[in-house]
Amino acid sequence: MSSETADAAVYLDRLDRVRATMEAESVDTLLISVGHDLPYLTGYTAMPLERLTMLVVPREGDATMVIPGLERARVVEQPGVFDIVPWGETDDPTAIVARLAAGSKRIAVGDQMWARFLVELLPHLRDVEYTRSVDVVGPLRMRKDRAEIDALAAAGAAVDTIAGELQRGEIPLVGRTEADVSAHIGRRIIEEGHQKVNFAIVAAGENAASPHHHAGDRVIRKNEIVLCDFGGTMNGYCSDTTRCFFTGEIASDVAEAYAVLHEAQAAAVRAATVGTPCQDVDRAARSIIAEAGFGDYFIHRTGHGIGLEEHEDPYIVEGNERPLEAGHAFSVEPGIYVPGKWGMRLEDIVVATESGPVPVNNSDHSLVAV
Repeated sequence: MSSETADAAVYLDRLDRVRATMEAESVDTLLISVGHDLPYLTGYTAMPLERLTMLVVPREGDATMVIPGLERARVVEQPGVFDIVPWGETDDPTAIVARLAAGSKRIAVGDQMWARFLVELLPHLRDVEYTRSVDVVGPLRMRKDRAEIDALAAAGAAVDTIAGELQRGEIPLVGRTEADVSAHIGRRIIEEGHQKVNFAIVAAGENAASPHHHAGDRVIRKNEIVLCDFGGTMNGYCSDTTRCFFTGEIASDVAEAYAVLHEAQAAAVRAATVGTPCQDVDRAARSIIAEAGFGDYFIHRTGHGIGLEEHEDPYIVEGNERPLEAGHAFSVEPGIYVPGKWGMRLEDIVVATESGPVPVNNSDHSLVAV
């Protein structure tokens, strides 16, 4: 399900729930500009322009989309969801927003709103307390509905197809540069139905010890590990998976570490049940890796939420005591990284359901020799 093609009833329901949260949080007005909250609530994705686009949602009353006149044609009408106020090149859009938000004492602003827009608004609205929109929209976006889960599953199945091709050697590795393999994976992401490539990490040998390595001109050699972490956006929702490969007979130290990683990832997936605090899922993976002596080499959180964005709430990390709820979707991706030698990570997207955690990635979890 693309956020741009949902029925108006979906957006009306989301705005109703937003207003209920605004009431609970004593928020008078919600201001959403560029970012993913806007398409979630309206179906419209604003271009990141210096011209202001702003959705103004009062706790009571109709929502209004303030939009540059030249962008008006891009907005799909959603009768009953929001009114449209286009502004011209000589108008002051900040003043328009201020008039719509007049009288507000507490305003929630979008987390991805450009600072310039907020700074320009401040002189217009005095004696106002500002808070983050994540406290209003975030809890709703975290709980994916059936259509959103289906969209995540479709995107996950698409990248699983590519992971399978890598595992079967249908996408060659040895003798190619990381950048060449990354570009190949990117092409396949699009061919499998994604509209956008978000990333295609390819890291060979010692480069795999850098979790966010940028694929370069390093040539992949025989007898080394290759880490591939890739995903894109498909009909508005993101995919993300990581699998590792070994170009030859798997070295004993790598095999030993990967067995630990495999066990840790599976344990964290099993732990991701409704009601379990996010930090306990992190602990499930981390404890196994630490007990095997690799604790110092697991240098990032176990996972991140996913949906309209590659990274969003909830985060699977120590200190996050938020209990998992049905509909929460997130990655489970522990890793072990030995500087100067090798690195490895194993990642699935998982959805918490009342009947247990359900991975949307199902390609082979083994360290495959290619």
